[in-house]
Amino acid sequence: MFYAPERTTWLSREILPHEPVLRAWLRRRRVVGLEPDDIVQETYAVLAGLPSVAHIQSPRAYAFQTAQSIILRHLRRARVVRIDAIGDATQLDMALDDPSPERQTASRQDLKLALAIINEMPPKRREAFMLRKLEGLSQREIARRMGISESTVEKHIGHALHRLMDAMKGARRDGGNPTAIALST
Repeated sequence: MFYAPERTTWLSREILPHEPVLRAWLRRRRVVGLEPDDIVQETYAVLAGLPSVAHIQSPRAYAFQTAQSIILRHLRRARVVRIDAIGDATQLDMALDDPSPERQTASRQDLKLALAIINEMPPKRREAFMLRKLEGLSQREIARRMGISESTVEKHIGHALHRLMDAMKGARRDGGNPTAIALST
């Protein structure tokens, strides 16, 4: 990678002020085998390596999403089984083709839970969340459409995501009916 002073300026102006909040967020989401310092460093490396940052409308959200992607990539890699650990390659093909009935049922339950949580959200929060996650609008576009500030949009979406994540964690931890668990909380 080449040295780009304008990227360094952008990182220090747009990302660095959010690093303490990002680190706190990462500490709350402990991932085995992955330290918050490593995630932060890799987040900076990814952002520094982007061809352009002109498309980034919310640097803070982009940094958090980048960190989240790094965590997910680590978790996927941690679940990868070495090819020589599987005796018959046809078993690997079968495992990759179709999800098991248990996984299909769990996915349906997760979807029911998510829909129940979304339907219970206050109207403005639900609208902001749907515009962002289903229609893919930026925070700026959502703010204009709803007639609210970008920070309010960010708060609505953050609260919605936290509620969904908490409900999903609770359902998996309790091992019961996720919809019933979510509706009782």
